[in-house]
Amino acid sequence: MSSSTSEQIPVRVFGGPTVLVEYGGLRFVTDPTFDPPGEYPTPIGDYHLIKTEGSPVTAVGLGHVDAVLLSHDEHPDNADTAGKAFLAEVPVVFTTESGAGRLGGNARGLAFWQSAELQRPDGGTVTVTGVPARHVPMDVEIGPSGDVVGFVLTSQDLPSVYVSGDNAAMEHVQEIADRFAPVDTAVLFLGGCRHPRIAEMLGAPDNLYTLSSAQGAEAAKILRARRAVPAHFDSWAHVKEGRPEIEAAFTAAGLADRLDFTR
Repeated sequence: MSSSTSEQIPVRVFGGPTVLVEYGGLRFVTDPTFDPPGEYPTPIGDYHLIKTEGSPVTAVGLGHVDAVLLSHDEHPDNADTAGKAFLAEVPVVFTTESGAGRLGGNARGLAFWQSAELQRPDGGTVTVTGVPARHVPMDVEIGPSGDVVGFVLTSQDLPSVYVSGDNAAMEHVQEIADRFAPVDTAVLFLGGCRHPRIAEMLGAPDNLYTLSSAQGAEAAKILRARRAVPAHFDSWAHVKEGRPEIEAAFTAAGLADRLDFTR
């Protein structure tokens, strides 16, 4: 993107849900996943999560990181083995309240709408606000989907950044828009993630665990986002919609010019 605000907020996607956001002189990384391809057991019978592609970057290759924005710690597609090891190396990990209890140490839980401040190198502050997210948009969750949280970054002289995390609930997008829209940059975890095997084993609906491509376009519209950065749409077998589906959905919604596949 060529606008001045985009240049103020460099964003780079490293595959899966791992994104580097440079904001106010601080470097934030979302849901770190650095493992090579492999399989991960789950609590659901013999079902495994399958990582199909390795990360194009290592934890060391990222350089200094000031904070991790971890939507949740319970699933390896949001914090794999190397990603969890990386968590201990950063000054602070913002995550769910339950996740902070499990991780301990430098992990800080943020309830929905709770904020924390980080000092910028220039003497200003960045506010990190936890915002609502839900892994499965159901009245009663079925299966070990766990708690999740999204984030909004704000600072007095910078446009805002929204990181959805593994949110699949459009009603939460509207709540966030009511407080923060227009959002300058929306990092949207898309991919239309589904687990048909889990649904079959539990006798449950085959629900979305992240937004579909069409929902991502609608979310960008609701948030009045100037820029939409897709993440979590590759590298895992349960990701069902990739870049072609995302591009088609945003084009159909008349929002193709807002898409930014930063790599």
